[in-house]
Amino acid sequence: MKIGDGGATFRPARAGDAAAIARLVGDAYRHYVPRIGAEPGPMRDDYAEVVARGGVWVAELDDQLVGLLVLVTASDHVLVENVAVAPERQGHGLGRQLLDFAEERAREAGAGEIRLYTHERMTENLAIYAERGYRETHRDTMRGLHRVHLAKPLG
Repeated sequence: MKIGDGGATFRPARAGDAAAIARLVGDAYRHYVPRIGAEPGPMRDDYAEVVARGGVWVAELDDQLVGLLVLVTASDHVLVENVAVAPERQGHGLGRQLLDFAEERAREAGAGEIRLYTHERMTENLAIYAERGYRETHRDTMRGLHRVHLAKPLG
C-alpha cells in the first residue's frame, strides 16, 4: 500500500528483509550511542527472530528500505516496539506516517490504547510523542537502558 506523498510502499516484512532491517535500525539509532553510553535496545535485536515473530512492517522507496515499524498486539493495547526511519528520510514525515499506521492497526485490532517506550535521553522522541497525545505512564530500566513508557488512548 502507498503511504504519504513521498510514494513509499508499506508492506509486511519478509524473512529475507532481516539483514536490511538490521542495517536500517543501526543507521537510524547509531547517533544515540554516545548520548546514552550504549547501543539502544533496537540495535541489540535479532531481526530474523523479530520478523519471524510477526508484526513487522517496512516502508520502501525505490526498492530501498526507508522505514520500519514493529507492533506487538496484546488483549487491550498495541505496543509500538520499534519505529525507525533511515537517516536520509528523517524529517520528511515518514515517522509520523508510521505512527499513524500503528494507531490505525491498533484501532483495527480493537485496542483501547497504544503504547510505546523510548530511552529517557532521547528527548526529541519524548517531545514528538507528547505532541501526538502520548502521556508518560512510568519509567523503568530494561536491559540496562533507562526507558520512559508512554500510552495514548484510542477514541
